[in-house]
Amino acid sequence: MNLPHLVPAWPAAGRVRALCTLRTGGVSDAPYASLNLATHVGDAPASVGENRHRLRSELALPGEPLWLEQVHGTRVLDADAAGALKHAPADAAITRQRDRVLAVLVADCLPVLLATRAGDAIGVAHAGWRGLAGGVIERVVEALGAAPAQLQAWLGPAISAAHFEVGFEVRAAFVSRHAAAAGCFSANARGRWQCDLSGLARLRLEALGVHSIHDSALCTASDAQRFFSYRRDGHTGRMAALLWIAGEAGT
Repeated sequence: MNLPHLVPAWPAAGRVRALCTLRTGGVSDAPYASLNLATHVGDAPASVGENRHRLRSELALPGEPLWLEQVHGTRVLDADAAGALKHAPADAAITRQRDRVLAVLVADCLPVLLATRAGDAIGVAHAGWRGLAGGVIERVVEALGAAPAQLQAWLGPAISAAHFEVGFEVRAAFVSRHAAAAGCFSANARGRWQCDLSGLARLRLEALGVHSIHDSALCTASDAQRFFSYRRDGHTGRMAALLWIAGEAGT
């Protein structure tokens, strides 16, 4: 039986395959119950290994996902470059090769998937507020080398503005660079701000010239049954957003 997962609703080319895992279907014990796919959160290595095995086998992935060492930065890994797998850390990756599975791990941060309309190049980004402010989306678009108007984007499950409280410095990091970003922050009664992470990503994409943007509009923090959430639970697991170009047999 296939693992529970989400399939993005976006008009990607038929050869482009994408999915986002949920927290269910694995073997990890609480607080990682149950399909934790991250090795860095304190879960038993054997459990993570079994979860990753289930991911690949039950969802018929064409290969092991490229698991990044994510640090909330802006570095983009070119997965096709010689020796690329030895280079770390990175919070984004691109490929033009068939059956090379890109992945980002998330538990409130926004997974951003990008693909050319022709389906011949793809990219993924782990977009927390630091990465977004630093320009991780801009770096991925640049690395893909395609005209922004020829790109399509999917914004996966992430913490919503209702649950994402930030300080003045976070708002300033965005508004100082893009005045329209002020619309993605609303003041709360505690003198802080509620931050719309997906809205900020959309602004960045639109400013670059990417207009085919499709938002899952799913909140990780408000749905404990389906999603891990770092802000909600603190000690928890990670889900994965995956993207690849299917080989000839999968076209």
